[in-house]
Formats: sequence, structure tokens, C-alpha cells
Amino acid sequence: MGISSRRSTRKTTGGRYISFRKKRFSDIARSATLTKLSKRNTSLIRVRSGKTKKVLVSSDVANIYNPKTKKYQIAKIKTVVENSANRNFVRRNIITKGTIIDTEIGKAKVTSRPGQVATLNAVLI
Repeated sequence: MGISSRRSTRKTTGGRYISFRKKRFSDIARSATLTKLSKRNTSLIRVRSGKTKKVLVSSDVANIYNPKTKKYQIAKIKTVVENSANRNFVRRNIITKGTIIDTEIGKAKVTSRPGQVATLNAVLI
């Protein structure tokens, strides 16, 4: 069974929605790109109208912004400390937006969406 972005076939009352058309290719959603903590690796994905999107499959470094000095610095990621998207992502070292990572500089919060864009930006906490 594939991933779909369609609504349920049942109403909250238990009644059935009658579909107004058949399934289309545009209804298909893709599986999430779970960015892992490993050697940097990117992938190209075809999106609508034949364009391509570069996604981050894995990374071991991040662009860290320091609010005190107002400068960016590239730092190596040690581990994933906290992930508000899913608590199991911490054990699996999966990085999503909002993840708190432990780096050489200190703890930082991820501000970019690595599964959508091939960069890993974070702000020092």
C-alpha cells in the first residue's frame, strides 16, 4: 500500500464519502526523507513539472549560527539530544526541523528542513 495524501473514505458519523473522481498521480505522496547522522550524502528527487529537489539523506556537520557573535560556523555533530517530531528519532539519530543536536561548539536547534533542502542550519542555544 502506497502513501497517499487523500482523505479517509469514511465520515465521522460512519457514513461513506462518494468519490468524485478516480485516483491521480498527483495524489501520491512520497515517503519522508529521514536525515540520518552519518557521512554527508545527498539525493535528487523528481518533483512536479519535472523539476528536481536536492534532499539531505545524511550529514555529520551543520552550519551553526551564534547569536552573540552574529557569525556562522561549521561544526561536527556528536549526537541527537531531543526531537519534538518523534521521540524514537533520538535513538535512531534522525534529524528533522526543531531537533536539538549536540555539536563540538555546544547544543543547537535545527532551523532548516533537511528532508526538503540539502542544508543543515542550526542556532546555538
